[in-house]
Amino acid sequence: MQSHAGETSYICNVCGSEFAHKNNLKVHTRIHTGEKPYSCKICGAAFSQNGTLKNHTRTHTGERPYSCKLCGATFTMNSSLQYHMQKHSGQKPHSCHICGAAFTMNCGLKTHMLKHSGVKPYACKICDAAFLRKATLQKHLRVHSGDRPYLCTVCNASFSMNSTLKNHMRKHTGEKPYACKLCNAAFPLKSSLKYHVQKHRGEKPFICEVCGFAFAMNSDLRTHIRTHTGEKPYSCTVCGSEFSQNANLKTHMKTHTKEKPFTCKDCNATFGHNSSLKNHARIHSGEKPYACNLCSAAFSMNSTLKYHMKKHSGEKPFICQVCGSAFTLNSSLNIHMRIHTGEKPYACKVCSSAFTQNSSLKKHMQIHTRNAT
Repeated sequence: MQSHAGETSYICNVCGSEFAHKNNLKVHTRIHTGEKPYSCKICGAAFSQNGTLKNHTRTHTGERPYSCKLCGATFTMNSSLQYHMQKHSGQKPHSCHICGAAFTMNCGLKTHMLKHSGVKPYACKICDAAFLRKATLQKHLRVHSGDRPYLCTVCNASFSMNSTLKNHMRKHTGEKPYACKLCNAAFPLKSSLKYHVQKHRGEKPFICEVCGFAFAMNSDLRTHIRTHTGEKPYSCTVCGSEFSQNANLKTHMKTHTKEKPFTCKDCNATFGHNSSLKNHARIHSGEKPYACNLCSAAFSMNSTLKYHMKKHSGEKPFICQVCGSAFTLNSSLNIHMRIHTGEKPYACKVCSSAFTQNSSLKKHMQIHTRNAT
């Protein structure tokens, strides 16, 4: 403790930081000791300050006491509201002296400056990953721990990040806040809008070095590369099936759960995905919004149009690494590979027959239904 002109200051013995109040020094010291005396009764997360625990608890309760008077948006923390208000004003008082980028908050500028320095001060102790922000490291650690503290109140799905939960909730609400300025399309995710705009512009900056295919998004390129490498990083915990895309795994999991939450209003058919319901609804409406620009053909699904376009180009980008056969669709290559592996995943429940394709199983089942009559 030191006194300057009648003012008392409390100094940290570790880093020399000064504080006007003893309690502030006590809280600061926990940065060095790692002490986190305040624990969440719901998920066990621990914090160095009681205020931080209160903010965290709101992620479980859904309480958002801070509301914007201009647009009605609500927030769990006052600091988040203050940050949001600067978006309305357009004010960005904190500028980078290197590249001129401007930020609404000083913490945003500080994080940005680390990009210029190349410093990533928050390192994962389990793997080699390092991050610019402590919050990003904390999210990353959930990959290792499997912690998914954010729960959907509608379907009980759980997520490792609150932002992912917010995106998920739009499936239930139908909210699509990101609108295209070039057409009437709207999207639940900002990334989906960005991808859509690139289609208008015809931009495909990400190119496959193996086959020359170009993509609008880097994520699409990474997924495509797996068709060449054969990598299938997403595996089913029930049957062991492996997939190149997480979305395909999620679709597959519904074959085990039999979950079909989306119902057709015309015929009561049920579907595992809202997109499948939309495609199905076109059977009733007769709508075929995807038109070929080379001939007069039109299709109810974009995937069917893409397949059709490859007939015009003669393109067969999916090549068997065993025998060299080439295919228009990756799914056709996957079916073909079963000739080499001997895999027959579609088994008859009546007899011991098994098949490489679901269509062959359906044809086979007709034998049993005829015999039954």
